[in-house]
Amino acid sequence: MTAAALAPRRGEAWCPHAGGMHRVAYVEWGDPSAPRTLFCVHGLTRTGRDFDPLAQALSGEWRVICPDVVGRGRSDWLPHPAGYSIAQYVSDMIALLAQLRVDALDWVGTSMGGLIGIGVAALPESPVRSLVLNDVGPRLQAEGLAKIASYAGTARRFPSRAAGLAYLRGIMDGFGPHSDAQWRMLNDAMLVAEDAGPGVVLHYDPQIAQPFRAEAALSPASLHAAETMLWTAYDAIQCPILVLRGACSTLLGAATVDEMLARAGGRARAVEIAGVGHAPTLVDPAQIAVVRDFLQTVAY
Repeated sequence: MTAAALAPRRGEAWCPHAGGMHRVAYVEWGDPSAPRTLFCVHGLTRTGRDFDPLAQALSGEWRVICPDVVGRGRSDWLPHPAGYSIAQYVSDMIALLAQLRVDALDWVGTSMGGLIGIGVAALPESPVRSLVLNDVGPRLQAEGLAKIASYAGTARRFPSRAAGLAYLRGIMDGFGPHSDAQWRMLNDAMLVAEDAGPGVVLHYDPQIAQPFRAEAALSPASLHAAETMLWTAYDAIQCPILVLRGACSTLLGAATVDEMLARAGGRARAVEIAGVGHAPTLVDPAQIAVVRDFLQTVAY
């Protein structure tokens, strides 16, 4: 394979929302004609560049697509915060798949990206052939949700890129141990320059967190109904599933993983990552190997 095929390429797709259209940006790795395609979808406040190490490692075998979910990274912002929903994100991914002419794929989803993956994989005649759920499931723990809510959607500005990187490193302690270079790689794309001056701001629309906070404030009965809907979608998935859990995760409980395995009827397996909370970053070679080994067991 040529160096050009291994280098990342940028692209965009047009997707509909209520009252208009928006662009979803993505980075693509590997040979566009590769026999298998992998979608890697990030968490609530992150970008597709989180998956650079995983995409580089797998791009010799897969065409790897790493989108910026709408409202994040290079993708457009929506005009109304109510649009930032799993239903919209699922619709966007289906539109992106269609425009990229992908009719079968593997899926790796971290946190929110895993919930989007559940939505896509649960569809009748879904193109998802295998699903990696990275520290997420149909039941989410209140402690982890509260921590995400404490920082998600904040319109923070920093006097320098170094200050922004230090802030992000401080709130991402659940990611586990990383080198300075790994922290910079993970968080560099999270910051963009202000229109004027030397400062930087977080890359996302602050309104992305409004629906998330509204859902967290629902009554216990409403929260139970939402969880039931997620379990119903999960139960509809027909492809093999790998559940990754950070051993110290405050979002995905061990009991929930056990239930996910039981309800999948032998189609799911789980791996716990020691020394990590929410969520494993899939930067460490050992974590990448877990994902690769699972994907290679799946036949199209």
